[in-house]
Amino acid sequence: MGFDSIRLEKGMYRESGKSFAQVLESLDPSENYTGTALEGTDAFQRQLKRFDIHARGAYSDPVEKFFRTAESSVLFPEYIARAVKQGMEENDVLPKIVATTTTIDAMDYRSVYSAASEEDKKLMQVAEGASIPATEIRSKSNLVKLNKRGRMLVASYEAIRFQKLDLFAVTLRQIGAYIQKMHLQDAVDVLVNGDGNGNAAETLTIGTSPLSGTKGTLTYAQLVEFWSQFEPYTMNALLAAPDAMVKMLKLTEFQNPLTGLNFQGTGKLSAPMGAELLRAACVPSGKLIGLDRRYALEMVQAGEVSVEYDKLIDRQLERAAITSISGFGKIMPEAAKVLVI
Repeated sequence: MGFDSIRLEKGMYRESGKSFAQVLESLDPSENYTGTALEGTDAFQRQLKRFDIHARGAYSDPVEKFFRTAESSVLFPEYIARAVKQGMEENDVLPKIVATTTTIDAMDYRSVYSAASEEDKKLMQVAEGASIPATEIRSKSNLVKLNKRGRMLVASYEAIRFQKLDLFAVTLRQIGAYIQKMHLQDAVDVLVNGDGNGNAAETLTIGTSPLSGTKGTLTYAQLVEFWSQFEPYTMNALLAAPDAMVKMLKLTEFQNPLTGLNFQGTGKLSAPMGAELLRAACVPSGKLIGLDRRYALEMVQAGEVSVEYDKLIDRQLERAAITSISGFGKIMPEAAKVLVI
């Protein structure tokens, strides 16, 4: 079956455990186009080509191009979901702090953790015939809290029918950026306060042992002392509140010519002690969150970006909800710590 003979219907959005794109890909596998002019495209992109819909560039088509036929209108919700997802992925901080992502087809999820004590974590020498020390894996007491984040898209078909798709996508990407900003806020809350299983991050305050200095003042010495608290983990990511980041960047140690040149030329910040420095407005004022991103956080998501396809196909927009359901769980509580300036 070629891509131009597939029968599109909105029921393709309802298949359990599969997204529209996955259903489309199963009917029209991309591997069949290896060595052809369509190599590198996915099933959805080939459907856009089938109906001659240009979604990008200065000569992109108007929105009404999707509604020329009943079958092409079925593609519109997927187009919106992809544009929103693109906005979520642009300047996304989550991949830089999440150790693993788990996708579930439910609203309940219970993670696991290692119940090993500090003594159990030591790989002691095992004598011949002796039992090997065991590390027990248990289910957490409380479920991971999943939050539904979204925006309502409100517009009449008449208002946007002549709007170019390339410009319309800008609004959709902005919606995606808003949704992802809220997911990051949820992640920071779990890093700091835990996921409800008694695993809040250890908080270290400047001027209070084991950190030296005076509360409210940040020096390079305190950053080094904070870094040293992560053994056996490695602090390879540092989330900073805007005011805390300003204090850090004003330190003499971060004002060498190479650091300034990189920041002015690329916008990339220096990496204190090898940790990637990430600004996040949702981090509480005056705080830095250090973490080993390989072990600290699990992201749980209930499917991908969801769009109310019935309203978009049958009623040609009007009001349609765009949502994303995600939650976060702590993996290794000791892999994240909070520095209070």
